[in-house]
Amino acid sequence: MDEAFLHNCLFFTANRLGRAITKLAEEEFAPTGLTPMYGYLIRLVNGEPGISQKELSEKLSVTASTLTRFIDKLEGKQLVERKGQGKTVHVYPTEKSRALEGTIRQASKSLKERYEALLGPELAQRLTLETEQSSEKLERQ
Repeated sequence: MDEAFLHNCLFFTANRLGRAITKLAEEEFAPTGLTPMYGYLIRLVNGEPGISQKELSEKLSVTASTLTRFIDKLEGKQLVERKGQGKTVHVYPTEKSRALEGTIRQASKSLKERYEALLGPELAQRLTLETEQSSEKLERQ
């Protein structure tokens, strides 16, 4: 059977890349006790206390319902708290999430260093930029 179609298919190769980078990210974020997505969410909340759930959803490129589940989980771990203001829900860090900031930043840094060591810094940077640009074009369709 001809399998060339797999290697020429953006869907297949993007998913393959996604699984590979997710594995690396989960390994680097293990010391935080959080998944990479939770770590990045906390960095955003720590960096902008009172950020709206809508803004978080947009910045993380996840649906509102997915973000709500993430925040529910982090609230349960006492890492964020929500406060409603009219129809808008704002998310605030807790002391516990602020205390994790250094560990989360180190995990992000270690992840970048690791994939740059494997891919080379130029390819890593180019791949990141081209993936970002491609995602934006595909999301606009």
